[in-house]
Formats: sequence, structure tokens, C-alpha cells
Amino acid sequence: MAVLNRFQPQGFKQVNKFLNGVYYVPSIHCEVSPSYALAARGKRIARAIAKLGARPDTSMVSTGDCAAIPIPPASIDYVFTDPPFGENIYYADLNFLVEAWHGVMTATANEAIVDEAKKKGVHEYQELMRRCFEEYHRVLKPGRWMTVVFSNSSNGIWRAIQEAMGTAGFVVADVRTLDKKQGSYRQVTSSAVKQDLVISAYKPTDALTHRFELGHATAEGAWAFVKEHLGNVPVFVGRASEGEVVAERTAQMLLDRMIAFHVQRGISVPLSGPEFLQGLAQRFPERDGMYFLPDQVAEYDRKRTSVSELRQLSLFVNDEASAIQWVRQQLQDKPQSFQDLTPQYMREVQAWAKHEETVELKTILEQSFLHYDGRGPVPSQIHRYLSTNYKDLRNLEKDDPRLVDKARDRWYVPDSSKQAEREAIREKALLREFEEYNASTQRKIKVFRTEAVRAGFKACWQERDYRTIVKVAERLPDAVLLEDEKLLMYYDNARTRLGDQ
Repeated sequence: MAVLNRFQPQGFKQVNKFLNGVYYVPSIHCEVSPSYALAARGKRIARAIAKLGARPDTSMVSTGDCAAIPIPPASIDYVFTDPPFGENIYYADLNFLVEAWHGVMTATANEAIVDEAKKKGVHEYQELMRRCFEEYHRVLKPGRWMTVVFSNSSNGIWRAIQEAMGTAGFVVADVRTLDKKQGSYRQVTSSAVKQDLVISAYKPTDALTHRFELGHATAEGAWAFVKEHLGNVPVFVGRASEGEVVAERTAQMLLDRMIAFHVQRGISVPLSGPEFLQGLAQRFPERDGMYFLPDQVAEYDRKRTSVSELRQLSLFVNDEASAIQWVRQQLQDKPQSFQDLTPQYMREVQAWAKHEETVELKTILEQSFLHYDGRGPVPSQIHRYLSTNYKDLRNLEKDDPRLVDKARDRWYVPDSSKQAEREAIREKALLREFEEYNASTQRKIKVFRTEAVRAGFKACWQERDYRTIVKVAERLPDAVLLEDEKLLMYYDNARTRLGDQ
């Protein structure tokens, strides 16, 4: 019914003909009476509500600031939110025409958007969103869930949303795509993604939260978090005849979530990477590279038999972390020689990030995997592959010369105990490189090994050396810092801790 309503002679009716998300006045607008615009819709809405059996005392609709919700703590069972994302839509500006007519303008200081004209960058946007998520966390009951719909193609905005949610106290358990079939105007014309992401996050239970209230980190608390997190993550994801690897159940993702849970609460991480990987294998059963609670295994095994194959996580290799995961996928079921793996690896690393220091395949293999040189019995990982794929090598002892000859010079994925050893060796090498970055006199570090910076930030956090984290972070390219979830987490929390001091 506003002046934005366009006249369209070919339209059956002249209602809702405005362009959504655009600030403009059409050359010919169409006046529509309120009764024409609302009468038919009012009847349809009334009929729909009547079928729901709605009662006046069971619902409430209000408007206000999400950073100041007038609701008591721990009183809400579920939160669904579709917040503003970056600079997709300038909401207050789009209301300017109508507000100017009424003489009442929106106060835009707390509007959670990215807008250069208002001096609101990604950091300011993240802070505004954090305040909103903190309110959601306050009013939500412990152990209950929040769903966040995300629609933006910017990695920086994606990282800001995740960091804001984590700092507010939420833990992300699942991320799915939602195809609404029909895209909105902004999805068609802007940086909004064509399919929305649906983020499912939960508020930890009181039992888990109480373990961390005093700011003390213990190994038992870390494992309590992992146990609760595994209880909230989907046990099996699949469709038709194909299952999927649930990323949240992989060792690396569980390690990342455990670290983030501690850092975002301002406390030290009680377990090193190698200690965590070793403890994970001892405490939780593993299937297809994923970890489960004991009472979840039977359900997974049953559903796994209903699909013919398991789809691995799709990887876009553009840095060392993704390269390691890609190599792991290649060697998991098929131990290979360096010569066989090299051409495949070279094809995958064509899109290596500009800021990322090139890491050779040989370095990745030596630091994260194991090599069989023909001495001693054939490792179980190689033996399993050879006996399955070569008929003449079946039922042979592991020290049989024929098996040894075929297995020689193959690289393979270590078991959990050996994996912890490899991680410890790799971590020392990464920390040596980080010390070089810290001691460097360069004003900006343009090319670096991101894994080394992550390892260095983690070590500094454990030692409460927040100043070094901030110092090194501010010498990294801004775009890299904003788009790397782990670096951003350490940087933001280190700045907060320095401010508190």
C-alpha cells in the first residue's frame, strides 16, 4: 500500500508489486485501498489460525531490540532466528521514505549490518551480533536449541557469525543447506548465497556449564564436553543408498570444538592435540573415521548397512590443513607410494591460497603419516588393503616375503596411538616456524604457514601470552584474519583478555 507499489497493466491484481529489498520510487505507482489489500488475506489468515486451535493467551508478538529481550532467563524452549547478514540488505535505509513521511526515524546505531558509510565493518557487525546471541543464550533453557538461517557468500561474515555464537556460549552441532527452490530478490541479485545454510546450535546443560564456572580447566571437563557434544550431533546422515561422513564426529572437528569451547570462555585448554587424539580413541568407539557414544554405535551400524556406500567429505584443497585431510582420504583405504600419490596431489593443489606458504607433499607425509620401508611385519593398514584387493596375497602371514615386497615403500594412515606421536612431532616443527614469524621485523607477514600460526596462537593462549597473539595477528593480512575461524577466535579473545587486564 506504499508509494513503492508499481503499476503493472499485465498483472491480475495490483497488490504487492514492489521490488523487495530495493529503495526506489516507480515511475507509475498504483494506489490500493486498505480494504482491497487486506480483506481477502484477513479471511484466509483467520481460517488458518482457526484450524490451529490458537488461543489468545498462548502466544505473544512483539517488536524490539534482540540485544535487550524483556523475557526472564532460561524460559524459552527454542529459538529460531534469521538475522541480518553483513551488507545483504540495508534495512533502516530502505524504510527511509516511509519514515520521512511520518517524521519518525529508526535509530541505526545498533543496527547489525556492515555499512562503510556508518563506519560499521565486520568487527563491529560481529560485536552487535554477539550481543544478540548473548540474549538468546540468556533466555534459552539449558540443553535446548537455536536454529540460525544464514544467507551470504562472504567467508568473513560466516566466520563473524560463528565467532559471535561461540563467544555467546552456543555450540554448533550441525550445518545443512536449505533449498527453498525459489530464491529471494537478494539471492538472485546480490552476494547472498543461492541456498540458505541452516545452523543448529545448542546451549550446554547446567551440569557441563558448572564444570567451567570457576575458570578451571580439567581433562575430565574436556571429555565431559566431548560426550555432551557427541550426544547432540546427528548419529547418521544419508539419503537413498548413500550415507555421509558427519564432519562434527571426525577427530579434527571434535578437537577444534573442544579447543574453541575453552578459549571462548577465557580458560586454558587442558589437553594437547596428541593427548586428545589418543584419549578420543580410548574413550569412544570409532566407525568410518567418526566417533560415537557407546549407545550410539548400534544405531549407526544398523543404518550403515542400509546404504551401499559412504560419501566422504568433499574437499577443496587450498591450504595445508585441507591438503592433509585430502591425503588422509587417499591413504585411508589405499596405502600408496610417494610416486603414485604425487601426480594426484599436484592436480589437487592448483588453487593454493596466495598467502599460504607452499608445503610439499613429502613434508606432509613425513609429519602426519607413516612409511613402511620393508623392515618388520607389514602394518595392518597395508595388509588389509593388499589382502582385500589381490587374490594371490590373501591368507598370507604379515612377514611373508611376497606380501612384504608388495607393501614396501607405501605410506599409510597411522592408528590412534601412532597418530598422537606424529602430531607431537608436527607440533614442534610448527612452533619453530611460529617463533620465526614472531621474531620477524616485517611490518606485514604476507606469506606464511597458517598451521604454524594456529599452533603458535594455541601455545601462547596456554601460557596466557595474549600480547604475542595480538601482535602477530595484526601483522597478518586483514582478509585472512577475518576469514579464518581459528585465528579470529584466538585474536578476538586475546584482545578481550588484554582489555580486562
